[in-house]
Amino acid sequence: MAKQKLVLIGNGMAGIRAVEEVLKLSPEKFEITVFGSEPYPNYNRIELSKVLQGDTKIDDITLNNWQWYEENDILLYPGETVTVIDKDRQRIYTDKDRQVDFDKLIIATGSVPFMLPLPGADKDGVTAFRDIKDCENMMDCAKEYKKAVVIGGGLLGLEAARGLLNLGMKVDVVHIADYLMERQLDKTAGKMLQRELEDQGMNFLLKKQSAEITGQERVEGLKFKDGEEIEADLVVMAVGIRPNISLAKESGIPVNRGIIVNDYLETQVPNIFAVGECAEHREMVYGLVAPLYQQGKEMALKICELEGEGYEGSVLSTQLKVSGVDVFSTGKINEDEGTKSIKVFDDWKGIYKKVLIDDGKITGAVLFGDTKDGNRLLSLINKGAAIEEYTDTDDADAAGTNLVAEMPDEEIICGCNGVTKETIVESINSQGLSTLEQVKGCTNASRSCGGCKSLVSELLEHTLGDEFDQNHKESICACTTLSKEEVVEEIKAKGLTHTKEVMNVLGWESEEGCSKCKPALNYYLGMLNPKEYQDEKQSRFVNERLHANIQKDGTYSVVPRMYGGVTNSNDLRKIADVADKYKVKLIKVTGGQRLDLLGVQKEDLPHIWSELDMPSGSAYAKGLRTVKTCVGADFCRFGTQDSIGLGVRLEKKFEGLNTPHKVKMSVSACPRNCAEGSVKDIGVVGLDGEFEIYVGGNGGTHMRKAELLCKVKTEEEVIDTSAAFLQYYREDATYLERTSAWVERVGLDQIKSVLSDKKTFIDLNHRMNEALSVLKDPWKEALEDQNILKNLYQNVKVPSGSH
Repeated sequence: MAKQKLVLIGNGMAGIRAVEEVLKLSPEKFEITVFGSEPYPNYNRIELSKVLQGDTKIDDITLNNWQWYEENDILLYPGETVTVIDKDRQRIYTDKDRQVDFDKLIIATGSVPFMLPLPGADKDGVTAFRDIKDCENMMDCAKEYKKAVVIGGGLLGLEAARGLLNLGMKVDVVHIADYLMERQLDKTAGKMLQRELEDQGMNFLLKKQSAEITGQERVEGLKFKDGEEIEADLVVMAVGIRPNISLAKESGIPVNRGIIVNDYLETQVPNIFAVGECAEHREMVYGLVAPLYQQGKEMALKICELEGEGYEGSVLSTQLKVSGVDVFSTGKINEDEGTKSIKVFDDWKGIYKKVLIDDGKITGAVLFGDTKDGNRLLSLINKGAAIEEYTDTDDADAAGTNLVAEMPDEEIICGCNGVTKETIVESINSQGLSTLEQVKGCTNASRSCGGCKSLVSELLEHTLGDEFDQNHKESICACTTLSKEEVVEEIKAKGLTHTKEVMNVLGWESEEGCSKCKPALNYYLGMLNPKEYQDEKQSRFVNERLHANIQKDGTYSVVPRMYGGVTNSNDLRKIADVADKYKVKLIKVTGGQRLDLLGVQKEDLPHIWSELDMPSGSAYAKGLRTVKTCVGADFCRFGTQDSIGLGVRLEKKFEGLNTPHKVKMSVSACPRNCAEGSVKDIGVVGLDGEFEIYVGGNGGTHMRKAELLCKVKTEEEVIDTSAAFLQYYREDATYLERTSAWVERVGLDQIKSVLSDKKTFIDLNHRMNEALSVLKDPWKEALEDQNILKNLYQNVKVPSGSH
């Protein structure tokens, strides 16, 4: 029997998902042809913001690669646009003079960005934010220009602004309303979001109406109707989208705001369907992915001539995550005369929750800062639940396994990729899946934003029951079955702020934790939120708590900071004086080119710090210890670079930084490598006109030779590359994992791949600078805080006027 000809116009998310559903239902029924205006395979458009922000690469957001089309016998014409639909002959024509007949046609042309018709909108440097090309234009612009203006304070505009900040641009966000995301948030949440994003570096101009884009051939500024004007090298319009209906309209297919379709996504022309953002169903046009996937499923049933219930519309929900800011909204946003609400507002922790109730039923919700109840509330709204169903079961189990057990099979677990509960459960059972990574690889669930990871894990546990293997991952300690990755994800998802809260919320078996997990949690919390987190000294190891290394006889050692191993006569005199005064037992030159004062009594530590008046050398810390240097080009006959100067710059840049384990660095001025970079966490070797950067070395019990990461030309590149490497290590390594073990585990090729992406590189440097911006010298901090002195050093008082 001859196959029917199915033609899809549009290679986007909605159309290809519909084709996937057709292939599941009737894999041999159709000969499928796809036309896509962009020269790419099917990709996840909602993840473009992460590409721009530097969190991922274009390849990583590809949903179906070129091979997928071949494997499914799909003929794809990328970079080719359909220009005419002859609905009578059932034939399409393209801009490359191609004509193809069809038995069934799916129009999935999506939407186009709305560009404000301002004078000057056609100038160079004015762009939308809609596709890969727009992303590339903005990234190219950021290489040359520094001042960006984003028009639009909605979801897309804020994500564009975050990306441009990560690219090093100064960003103004212009919005016509008096608060952000007014379509998804109420005023309270909108203002909270504004505060959070201002702290990240965005500047907002609210209640502003754009009048003109100024400049000659290229944009130079933006003028408002009130007469004010601001400078701009780049203007990004993110003011909304509109259904792309021009092809359908010109071809005589009935349209309104979108292409008019019924519950089976049929247009008013036989054998022609429309799905996605271009379709109008019951006078509604949807722009979110979950409704579009639901449409595709019902349409596929009709195309395959199978029974279906039809598409009846969707309750919309929005989830936003911009650099750590969590926002969720669904259903009704603002109260009216008959609406009641439940509100929780904790301004200190940055948490706001509002649940709206009409006639006793939940009709909407706004969550800020803590969005863990989002899926649960959406599920309750979808089934028309009474408010008691939310309030009476508001406990730890309600958002857990009970929720996934009660979800209907057609419930979408992963909104980004439209993966239903039924798909995940079926894959777990039929493919023998037992881990989150396996489910992600098989179904795409949690592949994109990762917001549904906890639900997928709960589905795994619920589906497998007693067979669920908690041992497929390494837990951070015996107090919990959670891995480092899961703990970090839960801290971010739930907005947890201190170690006891993590242990309580995540169900630690030991109420107080243990010596393994407490320092780890303290590190992860500080790494994730360096500006807000208050370090918990009681969770640190004794050496870090007291800022000195304890010795076998109960005394301590003091190592003052000597940048790059360089000292002077004044500092040497001070060291000698305190050594005599406090009867220091031994002064030792360390392998890191420092002087170690050994045999100091605990109560004398603050006195010595005060009289030395030198920064802490952090010889006790899980952080940067030293940057060892050779003599360098100033004095050495063989030196080709200023190793001392660069070593001092590196040490001053990273001193006090918290890392998963201790970090040692070195800078040598020539290939003789006198500073021993081959056994350092980061070893820099200066050659004639360039620097080699080696990483992952270890000269301790687990000897490992450092590997060449890259070669760079300038000292600035050395510093930025070191920062990106260290930040990647800080975020990815397990607590107490040395760089040597981490590089071995992750692989140098993976590290090179991550750091070679410019956006990721910039973002890692941005987060490193954020972490460094709040660091204080621990000795000085202790001397200035009487509570620290009293609690840690037995009521020792600092001599008056000595510091």
